[in-house]
Amino acid sequence: MGIGWCIGLLAVGGILTFAVDWDLAGVNVHLVGLILMAAGIIGIAAYVSIFKRRRVQPPKPGAPVVEEHHRMHYED
Repeated sequence: MGIGWCIGLLAVGGILTFAVDWDLAGVNVHLVGLILMAAGIIGIAAYVSIFKRRRVQPPKPGAPVVEEHHRMHYED
């Protein structure tokens, strides 16, 4: 499930829970909305967890360090 589906589940669940005033025989619309919202939140958490793990890359090797030896000439 992609991030778009999860956000869609959250949106549909929120609409069913907070904006709909339907009475269906044998179906609690508000409970269905809460279940869809919970599924959306769980899906987003799983997607972010997997995406975060996938994006972690080992650091690239840096440029080699060049140390210059400065010779100091001391006048006696």
